[in-house]
Amino acid sequence: MQLLLLTWCLLFPCLGSSTAANKRHLPRMIFTEKETAVKRLPSPGHHTPLQILLNGQPDTVTAAGQTHLYSYNFQDHRKTPVERKVLWKECIDSTPRKDCSYNITVFHKREEANQAFVCGTNGRETLCCDVNLSELSPKCMPSAKMGHIKRSIGTFIIKKGEPSALVESAESADLYITYSGSQANIGIYRFGKDRVRPVHHNKEQHYVGLMLSRRPNSLEDKVYAFYKEKNRDTSLQSDTWLPFVTQVCMADVGGPKNNLQFSWTSQMNARLFCGDPDNGQYFSELVDVATVHADQWQDARVYALFRNEWGMSAVCVYTIEDIDHIFSTSPFKGSSTANHKKRSRMCVSDSTKIPPETLRMIEKTSEMEQWVQPVNKSGPLLFNHHNYTHIYVHTSQDKRNHPFTVLFLSTKNGGLHKVIQTKSQIFVIAEYQPIFHQAHIFSIILHPSSRKLYVESRSELIQLDVANCAKYGDSCEECVLARDPYCGWNGTHCTAETHGTLQDVVTGNHTICSVHPEKAFRYSHDTLADENVDRITLPSRSRYFLQCPVSSHHAQYTWRHLESSIPCRSKDQECLLLIDSIGPEQVGDYRCVSEELGYSKVLAQYQLQLESRAAGRLSSSLVWVCLMAALIKSLSC
Repeated sequence: MQLLLLTWCLLFPCLGSSTAANKRHLPRMIFTEKETAVKRLPSPGHHTPLQILLNGQPDTVTAAGQTHLYSYNFQDHRKTPVERKVLWKECIDSTPRKDCSYNITVFHKREEANQAFVCGTNGRETLCCDVNLSELSPKCMPSAKMGHIKRSIGTFIIKKGEPSALVESAESADLYITYSGSQANIGIYRFGKDRVRPVHHNKEQHYVGLMLSRRPNSLEDKVYAFYKEKNRDTSLQSDTWLPFVTQVCMADVGGPKNNLQFSWTSQMNARLFCGDPDNGQYFSELVDVATVHADQWQDARVYALFRNEWGMSAVCVYTIEDIDHIFSTSPFKGSSTANHKKRSRMCVSDSTKIPPETLRMIEKTSEMEQWVQPVNKSGPLLFNHHNYTHIYVHTSQDKRNHPFTVLFLSTKNGGLHKVIQTKSQIFVIAEYQPIFHQAHIFSIILHPSSRKLYVESRSELIQLDVANCAKYGDSCEECVLARDPYCGWNGTHCTAETHGTLQDVVTGNHTICSVHPEKAFRYSHDTLADENVDRITLPSRSRYFLQCPVSSHHAQYTWRHLESSIPCRSKDQECLLLIDSIGPEQVGDYRCVSEELGYSKVLAQYQLQLESRAAGRLSSSLVWVCLMAALIKSLSC
């Protein structure tokens, strides 16, 4: 007890008072590294990872590194990943042996089992081929289906990390890929039977996402790309970056000879708006995007992650229908009404037959006058002082067939936020901190059925169990209040959600526990058993801290003593109550109670009493030592 007293006296001088933050944007639970169900495997070579492919089994994944493929098995995470060097056919067959220092730049899962599409470059040329992922020494062999890509990509140098999309048909395939930077050849490229390149310009653009939009009429199939563009207006009031979406028709093969030949004729660009004008908050730097496909192409959504110049992040949501509407109806920027009516927005079956007058208009401008607004012209879905770096989105339905969307957002300091979006609101379920220590997160992907999240940095790949439900508490009410769509109460504990569990992700209505007592027979109580009461004897006039664990950061915490109720002082995961000078009025029972949406729970209970004067001399010496230590500590904080 004396050691505990000294410890808390040392801590007190550095404690700050709690602030009244907007709890809607704060994580309800914070899980530290010790509380997180995580498995780690190192990334050999410390090379920047490219992409993770999920295998059929939930505990195995394949990742592409700089020159090798790595197979991870998290069922035995003590083993290092299996490293397999990609063998390029051109290198195997060449005599004399040619330079084979190709770095992998594209890695896509094929429709066929155990097959992947891979591209690599050595800085002078690019090779693309198929790889059998089940082979111990995978050979990169060109196939007839991928032959057009291999022949057309030739000397094009792919930048690592550029968004790409592989489009397969029964006979052939096309590769769409972006090229970022400030050179004249920036934009979207297609390699395949018909190679198409961007129109030359002198703008600086950096691409963060690429999305395919398939339509009932294949002629209307489109590719959307999302990028940020350097603002040429350098005045103090101007944003450094401008967010854009651009589209091209997949049927586009370029214009006729000497007039946009082999260049996009269907490309159009539109600004994205993300902000809250009522509060004067605007977000202009596009950081990342996550796409959610739907049964109807119009309902597909894009979750775009933004940042402003003050370091705040925001997520805005756009539908493909709204994006398509702008490209179909908005006037072109700087174009007359007459030209606006003359220029068709439809995809055409043969772009080489577009009239020269229209091609001249296309060369002159492709930007829309109107901006794309978020869905229902709403403000940001979420904005936060955290500096988010990546976004991943998973959509599904709960047991009542209510649709929900879970967002995973990586933070700059190597942590992760889990956020649920329902029809009515946004809710930050939990923060995992830190997943990586001082490491940048490169990619995130979820295995939907197992609820295992794979997160990759430069040095390691981790598997995070985002259905680690027991951490929410040991009562039905605490489980339901978590509003985690992956969890539910099964009558004895909080567990992975099934159709037989209690759950309410929309509102977190814990009263369902009392409505269904047959499923929620294990309740928490508002009192603690006598054996759980910590009895403490202190010398008169001594100082002491009472300690209470914090679980939900959306709850209110109070200390109750006799008839008084005292808001607690919080520091990280603890709520503290300072007894500044104990006397007869301070003795008695103290209870720390949390309250959230009408549910209360006693988290800690103490009984303070005064010790006799004879026993108090030794303890009062300790108190003086404690106070001196506290003074020294305060000078160093």
